[in-house]
Amino acid sequence: MAWLARESASLPPFFVIGDPSLYSGLAERLGLKVPVSLISEPSEAAESFAVTLPVLPLHLAAPVTAGQLNPMNAAAVMASIDQACDLVQSGQASGLVTNPIHKRALYEAGLTVPGHTEYLAARTGSPLPVMMLSCADLRVVPLTIHTPLAKVPGLITSDLIVAQATILDAALRRDMGIDEPRIAIAGLNPHAGEEGHLGREEIEIITPAIETLRSQGVRVTGPHSADTMFHAAARAGYDAALCMYHDQALIPIKTLDFERGVNTTLGLSIIRTSPDHGTALDIAGQGKAHPGSLIAALQLAHVMAANRAAL
Repeated sequence: MAWLARESASLPPFFVIGDPSLYSGLAERLGLKVPVSLISEPSEAAESFAVTLPVLPLHLAAPVTAGQLNPMNAAAVMASIDQACDLVQSGQASGLVTNPIHKRALYEAGLTVPGHTEYLAARTGSPLPVMMLSCADLRVVPLTIHTPLAKVPGLITSDLIVAQATILDAALRRDMGIDEPRIAIAGLNPHAGEEGHLGREEIEIITPAIETLRSQGVRVTGPHSADTMFHAAARAGYDAALCMYHDQALIPIKTLDFERGVNTTLGLSIIRTSPDHGTALDIAGQGKAHPGSLIAALQLAHVMAANRAAL
């Protein structure tokens, strides 16, 4: 469906790593006119993209039943990620757009880290990957990600805030083309702690980090009360928000643009974007999934690649 929108969405040429029969069979079953062509190397994708969906073959061990996981195909999932990563690292492709994956498939293939982000960070030798979610009107970074809320206060440190904000600042400059990025930093507690009456993390941890960042030339403001920093007028005052925990960051962006959110991993040596949604096994193979997030991920990877090339 993303390939069918290639002209209307002004998509750059892309290719898929996977089993050609999976894509051709699904297109036929859904009545979509998506001819598939096999390529042997990435350079061939641009030549065929206008009239066919280019696929770099990686055959599955077992037939696919939409919506059902098959452990026999788990190794192929990992192999596709490895191959894609290698192609981007070698310069044969400009960026990596990972489609949603079911974590169980990776765990059954021997993955020992939580998911895509950590795996790609280890594979590219990147010490601190930073997850940024974005849509047309907002960019957010959750300082802590898939962590129980009760554990969040113990994980927040000034050093972590400084490290992630520094990576975010560099990415906004290099990948987003923003010369003087403005970063808003959220507080942890209601009303950003109400001067210590509702919590002291803002005073003891977040504010010292902000002062350190300012001394290093990073344009940061905060700590902001999270309940007032995401309306339209507030968003106009910054280019990205650094939030303290998962839902503080993801609720506003998914409320603003649920169907076109993009997950970007900052701090990697390669460009990596992904749709900001899961596998939705309950509607797999039915033609119901909205392609907007994948389309936006492809568009953002293209913008990032162009900005890096212009440096």
